[in-house]
Amino acid sequence: MSGSQDYTVGWICALRVEFEAALSFLDERHEMPQWVAQRDNNTYALGRIGRHNVVIATPPYGEYGLASAATVARDMLSSFPNLRIVLSVGIGGGAPSPKHDIRLGDVVVSEPGDGHGGVLQYDFDKSIQSGSFHMTGFLNWPPILLRSALVRLRVMHEMEGHQLVAAVNAKLKIIKKPKKYVRPSPASDRLYKSHVVHPLTSSDGGDVCGDDAAHLVARHERGEEDDDPEIHYGFIASANQLMKDARMRDELAAERDVLCFETEAAGLMNFIPSLVIRGICDYSDSHKTNTWQGFAAMTAAAYATDLLSKIPPNTVKAERRMIDILDQVHGQLHQIPQEVNETKGSISAIGNGQHLEKLRHWLSPPDLVSHSSNIAREHQHPGVRTWFLEGSAFHEWKTGKRKHLWLYAPPGHGKTVLSTTILDHLRESNANPALAFFFHTHDTRRQTLEDLVRSLAFQLYHTGGEVAGKLNNLFTAHDDGQRDPSISDLSTCVESMLRISRRVTVILDALDECTMRADLLRWMKRLASSSNIGDTKFIVTSRPEAEFLHDIPQIFGEDNCIPFDASVFNHNIRSFATEELYKNPEFVDKIPPHLLEEIRNRIGDEANGM
Repeated sequence: MSGSQDYTVGWICALRVEFEAALSFLDERHEMPQWVAQRDNNTYALGRIGRHNVVIATPPYGEYGLASAATVARDMLSSFPNLRIVLSVGIGGGAPSPKHDIRLGDVVVSEPGDGHGGVLQYDFDKSIQSGSFHMTGFLNWPPILLRSALVRLRVMHEMEGHQLVAAVNAKLKIIKKPKKYVRPSPASDRLYKSHVVHPLTSSDGGDVCGDDAAHLVARHERGEEDDDPEIHYGFIASANQLMKDARMRDELAAERDVLCFETEAAGLMNFIPSLVIRGICDYSDSHKTNTWQGFAAMTAAAYATDLLSKIPPNTVKAERRMIDILDQVHGQLHQIPQEVNETKGSISAIGNGQHLEKLRHWLSPPDLVSHSSNIAREHQHPGVRTWFLEGSAFHEWKTGKRKHLWLYAPPGHGKTVLSTTILDHLRESNANPALAFFFHTHDTRRQTLEDLVRSLAFQLYHTGGEVAGKLNNLFTAHDDGQRDPSISDLSTCVESMLRISRRVTVILDALDECTMRADLLRWMKRLASSSNIGDTKFIVTSRPEAEFLHDIPQIFGEDNCIPFDASVFNHNIRSFATEELYKNPEFVDKIPPHLLEEIRNRIGDEANGM
């Protein structure tokens, strides 16, 4: 019999149908250990999938939602403290759009993008058509181990195709009552137009609304060259209520490129960095039915099993224990709430969207993701990673030999590209918080010191625990947000939040686009010379203008002021030119090869920031 320390992979399900589907993919069943944590009310199944010992957990019958998912995670980590990675595997509602042909039985996998971790949390006022929603935040990134396995599996599926249906069919042969897990008839996969609302008095799913072509979205049949089911990668939206509103679904899908809606992932990912996998069982509209739940649960479990097969067990064991990460970032494990409404005044208020929204309204911070950083990510090239991330200056900064860095260059040399590259690298490879602010001349919310401080306060709030409590105290002192805080109050609060945080990195891009340079430089000097901000480290970028050349070396030290390597910029331009020239038939078919090469070299060599 295996002991609790032998299990390194956690697999969380919210519903019985998901739990049963997961059980069918165990290659070997294990007995329960002789000890689990007191007050652990989870139902467990233990076993082996491939080369991994896996704990499958589900809450007591009838409990679901954000708080329940967090409670399951808390109790699971208490009983199985050696877990290194966690998967959230189950069913969800699809968000089909012209961009994403999502069908019932397809699989959606949370994939990080735009600097966010793949799951976004939202609240909405009503769970039926005509409600309204508001965003409450993006959640943690999955561990880099899972993201790397995701890339390997995705490439393999692109090259060779997936075998999800074959895997499901093989498991159906060993299930005693497989009927509810078999793939339903394609005729039951109906996508109704957004204005068609299911009668509230009916509980018959789509059948009562019929097959009138005028009510249905026309879709082509998938052929032999199509994946069926298809696997989609992108954002999953999570809330405490089911999404049953097609118009709201379409709006959020259009605004945030959401692929799936569900009710558990946010509760889990607020605390545990995990990967979310959902089989699509309905279309997040008023025509919900249980017909596809069994098959959708099976396809999600099949994908999760396939993913685990791409992860060597020794790399899992080399990961930090989840319970240690949780303790470092959020404080003691018992701080995770049993229910949403038990929590007060910190980020441990899972799903407490109303309080978060009040804070957001009071602070009015700029959006966490800037337009300039999004554009920069589209223009990243390997040369930036090689020059800086693998260079001696960054290595010395990471190891502590350098505490702060100023990177400067003339206009157009890719400073913002470098800032986003550093930010993404730190968030991918480091459990410590990485904050960022991108000044921008054409964005009035990103030009002043006050804009910066408001943004940093809100970003720090999301790290949770005692840090979040500092901002809550300031909120309470200002009559629960009825009075605006002064920039002095906010600066003092941010400093106190940094003081009790663990090794925070602050990335400030384009200082030259700040309209309050003198104030900004004084603020930087005070923080950089203060012993009250703990292990906070700065990386800043700007043009080499006179006041920065004079002040920043005095603040950071002469050796920590690094000019850009112009050859790297030219390499990026040359790489871009190569992609455009050699992958576009309009150029390849009409321009001789020697002339293409000359154009490429001339563009790269003579760019010089222009």
